Parts: sequence; structure tokens; C-alpha cells
Amino acid sequence: MADLEKDQKYELQSMKEVIEDVDAGDLPASNEQVPGPIPFAAWLIIVTELCERFSFYGASMLFQRYMLTHLELSKGSATAISRGFSFFSYITTIFGAIVADKWLGKFKTILIFAILYTGGLVLLTVSSIDSLKHSLGLPGFIVALYCMISWGTGGIKSNVSTFAAEQIPAEDYAHPTKANVTVNHAITVERVFRYFYMAINIGGMLGQAITPAVSKKAWDLAFMIPAIVFVVGIIIFALGRSKYYDRPPKGNILGQTMRCLIYAFKNRSNRAAGTHWIQAAASVNDGSLEWDNKFVVDLERTYHACKVFLVYPVYWALYNNMNDNFVNMAINMQRPSFLQPEQLSFVNSAVIVIFIPILDVIVFPILRKAGFRLGPINRIVIGFSIVTFCFVYVTVLQHMLYRSGPYYNFTGKDPHDPNHVIVIPSDITLMVNDISIWTQLPAYILIGISEIFSSATGLEFAFRSAAPELKSVVMSLFLATNAFGSLIGMILAIWSNDPNFVYVYAAQAVGMFFVTIGFAWKFAKLDNIV
Repeated sequence: MADLEKDQKYELQSMKEVIEDVDAGDLPASNEQVPGPIPFAAWLIIVTELCERFSFYGASMLFQRYMLTHLELSKGSATAISRGFSFFSYITTIFGAIVADKWLGKFKTILIFAILYTGGLVLLTVSSIDSLKHSLGLPGFIVALYCMISWGTGGIKSNVSTFAAEQIPAEDYAHPTKANVTVNHAITVERVFRYFYMAINIGGMLGQAITPAVSKKAWDLAFMIPAIVFVVGIIIFALGRSKYYDRPPKGNILGQTMRCLIYAFKNRSNRAAGTHWIQAAASVNDGSLEWDNKFVVDLERTYHACKVFLVYPVYWALYNNMNDNFVNMAINMQRPSFLQPEQLSFVNSAVIVIFIPILDVIVFPILRKAGFRLGPINRIVIGFSIVTFCFVYVTVLQHMLYRSGPYYNFTGKDPHDPNHVIVIPSDITLMVNDISIWTQLPAYILIGISEIFSSATGLEFAFRSAAPELKSVVMSLFLATNAFGSLIGMILAIWSNDPNFVYVYAAQAVGMFFVTIGFAWKFAKLDNIV
């Protein structure tokens, strides 16, 4: 019992060290703490990410409707393929981190995976040509998604946000023109991630607005546009090579991390009393181990911070409904002729683009000057709470869709006349009930606001909570939580057919509610310990 109390006390101290580093910009200081300017090199990377997200969302937001109408798959099958693509896009971030850390560095890794990504977009474009529908259509689509675009996405995402943040000067410094003002590294990094996330959503917003409209003319033309935009992004990225700070590869840090953890766990009984089990890997600096004491201390600190990520798969499981199940719902709703079922996701991106500058320039500075610390855990809890409420609304909305005629829950049963059999059209685009697509707007708005608090903060927390040599590892682990969220979605896809969607949404809302309560209870101390 005494050892357990010591372990808990030591873990509390480790958490304190994490938050003191992560939230240094929010702590009271003798002078004003302000963010610094974002370097030109970082802006080049941010613009490149804008182009990549245009391509990703411009193509991927079409996938659900493309599979349902062009490839003629069922809702459940289309949803499973969509979530599988998302799973590979994020699980491959771990491989991308290894390639950058062990062999190539971030610049070359991003460039090579971007070329693979572009090849996938070209194959996707060719396979969607109408005359090739029955020969290359489905096989080309699967190969493009699972073997090329998803791997390209993973290789880029594991490195690009970290690469942008690494262009920021690593130390605080006095403001060059204002007395008693300090340019704070932590607050500057926070700003970089907010604008990085805004660029993601500007790209996504443009892609979601343009490609669905073009898809009404031809699928191949719609998929060609993301390919062209991404080529432009690659050129912009490559032209900035001489301006980037690119941390040299230092071997397989992820492999070294795993070996250190395994060694520590096997030898945990030999650690000093009252210390965490990871400290069993501490060396005596005699060269017998491949890591030193500092690496072990950094690893333990990072280990405690990474516990925050464990609940993110549930959040991503809900978030990813925008790419498939929300589209399934929208297809069955009345909408104007100019609007495609997936285009409301434009609103989600627009909300983020509008709100991030407001938070960055007005809200957060006012809170800092007032001495109010809205730390990362509180921000994440706010985001989780918003998305929980969102899915309560979506559950009710799906119930309203099933209660609306003329097709009700699309099973052929008339809830008002058991003896009446409703003829369901074979063309899914004709299965439209008397409820407007605009009723989905609150869901997209709420998810957009939740992203600012949960997703952008998660990226920031992942970068700032890790030691320099572990940043790619931690970032890839955070991004990989999206993969496990997609895995949850693939399981739920078993039931993602009519008339089950009310229960699918309700189950996710209930699960997220309990996750939010547990997360707030477990990690609230990270924002309160000073």
C-alpha cells in the first residue's frame, strides 16, 4: 500500500511537470507574455497543408456518394470502406514518423509521400471514368485509397504540423520594440497550431465547395481537380527547401522508445522506491544501454502526457460520421438542386475558419490578461461536451427523418397502416423523405466548434508535451488515435443501414458522454496543479 501511494504521488508530480511545461504561456509572469510572429518558412508549410487538405477533403467527401451511386454499393459497405480508408490514413502516420526520424528527415519524407499521394489521385481520376466503371472502377478505387492516398496522407500528417512548429524559435525572448513584454515560445506554438488548423479547414472548405458541384458533370473531372491542386502544393513546398529548419534524422526513435519501455517493464522491480516503473530503464551512463538518463526522464514525462490521448478514438468515431453517415442521412432529405448531400460539410470548415481568428485575436488574449487560465484539458473537455450534445441532436434528427413520409424508415413498412406496403425505389437518390437537409446545419456547426477545442488543442498538446527527440513519435501516436476511431466506426458499420441509424447515433452519444465525464475526472488536475 505504501509503494502504491508513493507511485501515485510520483505520477502526480510527473503530471505537474507536464502541465508546467505545456501551460507555461498561461501562468502569471512579471511581464506580459505575447505570441511571436509566424516565420515565412512556417507559412509555406501551412499553405502546403492547405493544398493537401483541399485535395483530401475535395476527394474524400465524394467517396460515400460515389460508392452509393456510381459503384452501387450498400450504405453499410460504403461506410465500412470509408472508415477503412480513414483507418489506414492515420495508422500509417506511425510509419511516416519512423521514416522521417530514422532515414530521411521531415522535408524529404513529406515530399516523397506527397508524390505517392498524387499518384493515387491520378489513379482515382482514371478509374472513375464512366467507360471504365465495370472494369477498373472498384479495383482502381480500392488500390488508390488503400495503397496510395492513405499511405501518402499518413506520411505527410505525421510530420507536417511538427515541421511547421519547429520553425519557431525554441526560446522565449524580449519583445524587440515593447518594454516588459516577452515573446513566449509556448503561446507562439499555440498560435501556429491554431492557424495550421485554420489552413486545414480553408483547404477543406474550398474542396468541399468545388468538387461536389463539379461531380454533377463528371466524376473523373471532380477527382482531377484535387490532383492538380496538390501538385501546386508540392511545388510551393519544394521551393521553400532552403528556408526550412529540418532536424537531422537520429535513428529510429520510435523503436528506441519501444525497447526502452519493454526493458523498463521487465526490470520494473529493480527501480528505486517511490519512482515510476519507467525509471527502471535509467542507465548508469556506462554505455551499456542505447539511451541515457535524460531520455528516460523525457520518456516518462511524455508517457504521462500521452494518457490524455487514450479517449480520443471515441471522439474521432463520432467526428468521422461527417464523411459517411451524415451523407447517408442527407441523401434521404429534401435539398435544393444546387446542393449535393456532402456539401454541408462546407459549413463545418467555415465555422472553424471564422472562429479561430476570433479566439486567437480577441477571446484568448482577454482571458490571459484577466488571469483566467483556459488550459488544454479544459479546452478538450469543452470540445467533448459540445460533440456529445451534437450527437443527441443528430439522434433526434434521425428519428424525425424516420417519422417523415413518404418512405419513413426505408424498410417498406407504413407506421400508420400496417397493411400498406411502401414501394422503395431502387435508385437511392429517389429515396427522399419530407424533411429538409438544412436541419443538419446545427450538427455541422457544433462539430466545427468542438474541433477547435478538442482537435486543434490535441495537436498542440501532443507537440508541446513531448521532448524534442520524441515529438514525431508523440504526434504520430496522437494522429493514430483517429485510426482507432475509424476502427470503432468500421465495427459500427455492421449496423449502419436503415432502420438502425437512430440506435447507432444514440450509442455514440451515450459513449461520448461517459468518456467526457471520465476524462474530466481523471485529468482535471493537469489544469489545476500549479
